[in-house]
Amino acid sequence: MTDRRDLLRGGLTALAAGATLAACEQLPRSPAFAPGELTGNDGWERVRRLFPLSPGTVHMSAMLITSHPASVRDAIGRHREALDADPVTYLESNNSRLTQAARTAAGRYFGVEASRVALTDSATMGIGLVYNGLRLRPGQEILSTEQDYFVTHEAIRLAAERSGAGARLIPLYEDIAAVDAQRMVERLRGAIRPNTRVLALTWVHSSNGLKIPVRAIADMVAETNRGRDEEDRLLLCVDGVHGVGNQDTDFDALGCDFLMTSCHKWLFGPRGTGVVVGTPQAWEVCRPVIPSFIDDGVLSAWISREPPGGPATAARMSPGGFKAFEHLWALPEAFELHEAIGRDRIEARTDELASRLKTGLADIDRVSLRTPPSPDLSAGIVAFDVEGMGPWPAVRALRDRGVVASVAPYATQHVRLTPSIRNSIAEVDAALAAVRDL
Repeated sequence: MTDRRDLLRGGLTALAAGATLAACEQLPRSPAFAPGELTGNDGWERVRRLFPLSPGTVHMSAMLITSHPASVRDAIGRHREALDADPVTYLESNNSRLTQAARTAAGRYFGVEASRVALTDSATMGIGLVYNGLRLRPGQEILSTEQDYFVTHEAIRLAAERSGAGARLIPLYEDIAAVDAQRMVERLRGAIRPNTRVLALTWVHSSNGLKIPVRAIADMVAETNRGRDEEDRLLLCVDGVHGVGNQDTDFDALGCDFLMTSCHKWLFGPRGTGVVVGTPQAWEVCRPVIPSFIDDGVLSAWISREPPGGPATAARMSPGGFKAFEHLWALPEAFELHEAIGRDRIEARTDELASRLKTGLADIDRVSLRTPPSPDLSAGIVAFDVEGMGPWPAVRALRDRGVVASVAPYATQHVRLTPSIRNSIAEVDAALAAVRDL
């Protein structure tokens, strides 16, 4: 029976929670944009002003780590101040609601139910969770390409080591200058074997900016699966970190089984956040790797000293533990900003800036463009080489000229400039002038 002390304790907790929430709600908020409000060059200039980037510098590095836009920055600040003022009460009163709001916002952006979204800290964490959580049998294999990134290669190596399955790499293409969408699809089709269980690919390659035809590959995978039993069905898993946030495609339109991404690059979300989106059937093929704090069934089973029932879900696959909650809870503001601008307009603007940059680089003597010129085969990453100058010396020289470029961390390295919606046409032209000056 509840006694007076319990009632008093509950009342005081409610009062404290209400006061903390009220204090949080009173902190300044950035105004939200109405859909379609950000139009024309003036609209893009308003977008640029949302980011507190240092003036006098051309920041073309969104593909590495973002600067927080005003709405995200303010949301982080609101939650941080409330946590600092009353950490336990604010966490207990708001964690479930705000964490679910983050999943709901992500689901809305990707066009799926929130129940299909797992929350992670990064694309790397999501990739590791998926490949090492898949139920693989000895004799099955994971197929990837030689052009994929270290994180995919290492994750599938570890998954194969743990499961007894195999991991195999093939060249996706021989010459980036002659790359072709249909040939990539056919090369993958020809490499698939009866025991191939997973196709591990990257939507946009960080090495050279190549965008692979995920939808066409998904259709090919669907054809392959028509003659397979469910336990041998080929799964298409995609690292989407450099396509999510600059391409106008939702999850079901891509057609993959899993899409793993961070939210602190092209999405301009809070640093240290990421998501994995999967089909219900794909989640069921997984085993959780890290205990979850948002799956009530797992906790109830533990209290009852019973194994949790049912298959894995996105909630069960979301790693638990205490986090930078103020960052996690600010995720909705990042998705809302993209929704206010419009995914279609973001893709068009990214293509406009990247195409101008690629065309300009191709016209500079001693510069070799390494990114396919067509928007059908590229997104926002633009890679190039400067004759007689290594990539790191070129990046340092560009930074001396006020342009932040980066180097692709691969065996074969290129200089990268990555224009995004926080950049202007004038900044693209300034970057080109700096490259010419090299």
